[in-house]
Amino acid sequence: MGWIASPLKLKRLTVLGLNKRNADVVMRYNPRHLYPLVDDKLKTKQKALSQQISVPELYGVVEIQHQVKTLEPLLAAHTEFVIKPAQGSGGNGIVVIVGRFGKNYKKPNGDLISFDFIQHHISNVLSGMYSLGGVTDKAIIEYRVQSDPFFESLSYQGVPDIRVIVFRGVPIAAMVRLPTRASDGKANLHQGAVGMGIDLATGISRKGVIRNKICTLHPDTEKNIEGLTIPNWNAILTLAIRCADLVGLGYLGVDIVMDKYLGPMMLELNARPGLNVQLANQQGLGHNLDKVAAITQLPTSVEERLTLAQTLSLN
Repeated sequence: MGWIASPLKLKRLTVLGLNKRNADVVMRYNPRHLYPLVDDKLKTKQKALSQQISVPELYGVVEIQHQVKTLEPLLAAHTEFVIKPAQGSGGNGIVVIVGRFGKNYKKPNGDLISFDFIQHHISNVLSGMYSLGGVTDKAIIEYRVQSDPFFESLSYQGVPDIRVIVFRGVPIAAMVRLPTRASDGKANLHQGAVGMGIDLATGISRKGVIRNKICTLHPDTEKNIEGLTIPNWNAILTLAIRCADLVGLGYLGVDIVMDKYLGPMMLELNARPGLNVQLANQQGLGHNLDKVAAITQLPTSVEERLTLAQTLSLN
């Protein structure tokens, strides 16, 4: 069954709609002059590194077309890597390389691509094909996250990520996005990934949602996704709080990955996070938004805000 509710039930569940999110939350709490810091993944990464926030290692940046011709020595130094547009959105333009086969590069699904293909793809990135507003862009080449063993049996090929919604520096909702065959191994709900709701206080998973339909099993692995305890949960929420402090936005989506060697790492930030976290948790954002908005003087320390986040009730 799909997650469909009457207007009265939606109001009771305090579901946040797109217009209300934009008018009452994003416009009010997110100063426009701060957007470039989160819309540009390279700026976000550089800012995070300056504050010792863990992010995937940066291998290189391609900024102009002439540099595309000199890529081979850089790529030769790495068996695995990720190419992504600095100003891309929705996972568009991201190419993941998991190994080599002769002169070709292997994608997570086993497909082989040539060096010429990579050059052409990066040229498209620079032209703005995947960027917000179609503006000219840069291509980031970085460390490929190695998924934590906890997620290996839960996910299809790709690396899951954890989306934490942070409001006024306090986490108010979270979900894990699990790649599927339909999403081509990407943690993208619009492409068919599973959104698995998470209880803030305990880090225990709720039921999931896939294309607006509630599920308790991953469609490909057939593993149960309900009632699982996410490892390093306090560290994940702490990282989300620090990321909100880093950029100064009042309403923020923080995407975190769990690397099996390096632990929680910030992948990217979003100044206009989508509302699918409500579907994943089967509960609206309004309840916790109102609670945090009503607090005149919020704690300044990360530890106190972590405690506050874990006392918020989604029921």
